[in-house]
Amino acid sequence: MAKFRVVTPKGASFTVAGGGYGYEKEALDPIGAEIIEAPANEAEFIEAARTADAIYAKGIPISKKIIDSLQNCKVITLGTVGVDSVDIKAATARGIPVTNVPDTFIEEVADHAMMLLLAGFRRLVEQDKMVRQGRWTEGRPALLKIPRLMGQTLGFISFGRVARAVAKRAAPFGLRMLAYDPFISETLIYDHGALPATLSEVLSQSDFVSMHAPARPEVHRMLGESHFRQMKPTATFINTGRGATVNEEALIKALQEGWIAHAALDVLETEPPSHNNPMLSMENVTLTAHVASASARFDEARKRRVGYELSLVLSGMWPVSCVNPSVLQNTQLRRWQPVSMERGPNS
Repeated sequence: MAKFRVVTPKGASFTVAGGGYGYEKEALDPIGAEIIEAPANEAEFIEAARTADAIYAKGIPISKKIIDSLQNCKVITLGTVGVDSVDIKAATARGIPVTNVPDTFIEEVADHAMMLLLAGFRRLVEQDKMVRQGRWTEGRPALLKIPRLMGQTLGFISFGRVARAVAKRAAPFGLRMLAYDPFISETLIYDHGALPATLSEVLSQSDFVSMHAPARPEVHRMLGESHFRQMKPTATFINTGRGATVNEEALIKALQEGWIAHAALDVLETEPPSHNNPMLSMENVTLTAHVASASARFDEARKRRVGYELSLVLSGMWPVSCVNPSVLQNTQLRRWQPVSMERGPNS
């Protein structure tokens, strides 16, 4: 009989076909922990998870109702950077640590953000269509309206790990960089080649505004009509954070009425988008399907991290990445090394 029961909703999210739990079990088998799949609906999941030692969160929201039903849960673990699928407030109230993988796919997302910046600025999709449609001679005149990249200003909203990795990539292109993040010290911003700025300064001075805030209640629809009106009419808006941080109707209006020139987005407010979403037919929008973190190492890296976090807590030790670290002070878990407690919307 297994020593620990880890319950997870049946079915996988963001995984390679065929999936399985082999990577997670590398760390779980040695401590006698088994992963048990439960029905992926709230009522049946509650029944299956009531006495679980841990929850592997994926597929369905881990709501307050689910969390309040847990009688023996020591940790809720996510295999994603985003934690919006778990009611963190409810977990904290119950003294349950919630872990995620905030540092696993930094390089991939930063690469994707830089790709969106370049593709949007140089109108890659439009240029590709011109060639395929026999409009070869239209390509050069279209780009003669666009300034060169060097000397342009890139502004960051939230300056966490991904944004800092983007800044490292942007610097060799000769971009001036501004960063707004009230949770990050000015010294850290300077150290990564950017200048601390207010939100208004980032919006009004930047030729590219790169959004990196996660989906948390305090930043839900953080950017609205008043913010897009502050931006340059030649500016490009980039979002590789979370779609819910932007009022999509306001963004669409900004693009349609020319308040900004272009949007390059990996995330949308509703995913996948409705077939009648105006952005699907807009030439001044570059879209990818929430794929910024994807690479050949995606499953292996995040699943091994999930198994490791679960094994640490079930073995009586602090996890590596805890999104509600205050609960750790009130547990019997042993502090094996300092836990990353970097505050901020993109930690």
